[in-house]
Amino acid sequence: MLKWALIFAVVALIAGALGFTGMAGAAAGIAKLLFILFAIGFVLFLALGLTVFRAATGPK
Repeated sequence: MLKWALIFAVVALIAGALGFTGMAGAAAGIAKLLFILFAIGFVLFLALGLTVFRAATGPK
């Protein structure tokens, strides 16, 4: 998901540089949404990995 966010960010930068402001804004919005979803998923799995999954595997 982070890879797609970076791809859309690059598309937005190139489209903005070429003057396609509508497409640049749309691509930037998609990139922002994908990055936010990635960040939420990362924090969620980090918290689960430190709490629930560690308790499920038992002490080492």
